[in-house]
Amino acid sequence: MEHPAQMENPAPRTPLVLVLAGTGYGQQAPLLWWTDAIARQAGCTVVAPRWTVDDSAAADPVRFVEHELTSALAGRRPDLVIAKSFGCAALPWALAEGVPGVWLTPVLTDDAVRQALAAADETHVALGGSADPVWRPELVRGTRARLQTVDQADHRLEVPGDWRASHRLQADVLAVVEERVAAI
Repeated sequence: MEHPAQMENPAPRTPLVLVLAGTGYGQQAPLLWWTDAIARQAGCTVVAPRWTVDDSAAADPVRFVEHELTSALAGRRPDLVIAKSFGCAALPWALAEGVPGVWLTPVLTDDAVRQALAAADETHVALGGSADPVWRPELVRGTRARLQTVDQADHRLEVPGDWRASHRLQADVLAVVEERVAAI
């Protein structure tokens, strides 16, 4: 007969959330700042690599982002990825690795991002603004990912010239983030 101490379950693993920035939208920007807070307050570990997007990175965002996130994760597997704009170049990686994601303003004019989102399943949600020229949900018809258009919002998911409307819209976006974090 086993000793009772040997039958105990191992300590539960702390969920890991990967938060990826945009080109000009870093970890200190509102949506990512609050995303970090939501994940940490839910008891998750957050990995949020900081990067500078140079010409080489801009020429091949998928390769650049995958290299940066692989380095930052150091062999760990995230339970969820939350990315903004340029960071959404992680979509092909997330699909290949089976990691669910929240994709804030994915650049759907980029072939690799668009194709990955088109192939995504219901474990992914993508949000973009109706006034954002790179949010083109009609290009990913047939995806099983949940697509959500934020009315009047631009690429920063803000309503230009109206901070109150921007604040309300971003609170709604962050509620989606909170829902996905709670699901892990």
